Amino acid sequence: MALLIPARQERVEGVSGEAGGAVTEQDTTVDHLEGFAEILTGVCATGRRLTREERAALRSRGDRAAKAGIGLRALVRAHLSAAQHVASGLSRGAAEHLLSAVEQAVDAFAEGHELAQHLAVRQEEAHRREFIDDLLHGRSGLGLIAERAERFGLLLSHAHAVAVAQGRESYGDGYEVIRTVEASLAARFGNRRILLTTKDGRLICIAPADEPEVLAHFAKQAYAATDGGQVAVGRPHPGPGGVVHSYEEALNALELAARMDLNEPVLYAADLLVYPVLTRDRQAMADLVRTVLGPLQEARGGAGPLLETLTAYFDTGCVSAQAARQLSLSVRAMTYRLARIHRLTGSDPTDPVQRYTLQTAVIGARLLDWPTQPL
Repeated sequence: MALLIPARQERVEGVSGEAGGAVTEQDTTVDHLEGFAEILTGVCATGRRLTREERAALRSRGDRAAKAGIGLRALVRAHLSAAQHVASGLSRGAAEHLLSAVEQAVDAFAEGHELAQHLAVRQEEAHRREFIDDLLHGRSGLGLIAERAERFGLLLSHAHAVAVAQGRESYGDGYEVIRTVEASLAARFGNRRILLTTKDGRLICIAPADEPEVLAHFAKQAYAATDGGQVAVGRPHPGPGGVVHSYEEALNALELAARMDLNEPVLYAADLLVYPVLTRDRQAMADLVRTVLGPLQEARGGAGPLLETLTAYFDTGCVSAQAARQLSLSVRAMTYRLARIHRLTGSDPTDPVQRYTLQTAVIGARLLDWPTQPL
């Protein structure tokens, strides 16, 4: 599903022949008509059907023609032209069988051509999937990845950023969602160096760092196409390893959003850098949560309800009335809970100085999934 993959040429143009002239369409097809006239003549003479060997030979020539990059339309036209030449030398009785003979011959030739095309497409998809896996996981040598990337429209000597979109279901190549987003990107940006693909059920877009409007458009389209999914955008980083780094940042942002109940449709890793900093020393954060919030476990019903109270309180900018509405509580009940938290922890959520320690501990609890997971 990559944009900017060059299309196969239906005709060979501008190729120099031995005499220095351009190779014409007739030159590219004549080699694949060998034996065709003889087969038609033999079939028309007796009215028989093509033998198994004749059909196999025609399929083989169709296969070779496809691998040579010659389009099927040009080849069919050449076969019909050859059939007209054969017809001129046939008796009236033999000519009655010509149409049936041409139909059988062209059918066998086209079968070989189409099978070769399908195999080429499958091989191309396999190469592309292998490249994407290597690119996003940093496998293989970075130099080799950079060389392979040019085939798929990426110049990894430049900086790139990665956006990852996930919806309520998993998506794969060929899904309508992918086609919709791809069509929108192609219509808006044309032949930009963009790679659109899927990985682990998510939509992924890789774009040059100096074109942030590409990922912004992708985020908008992916959000709509996934019926309200969530998109995360990693920071720009240079080189082949930069794609991996940006991709991992986007994945981490989605994971963080799920853990922290961040519901924004588009998340930017640059805006969430405080969270990795807070969890960089996991043991220190666990000690903070245990020391500051541990006493909440003594409350009736455990720490969960009071931790939920603190989360709502801080998320609403420490506005008790708004937090109470969010929790479907009365303001009086909210005030009682905040006072209960003060008594148990010794820290007053309404005090600006003590609030910072409590809020940091609440963030740590959400990041560490406490109290569900023991510290």
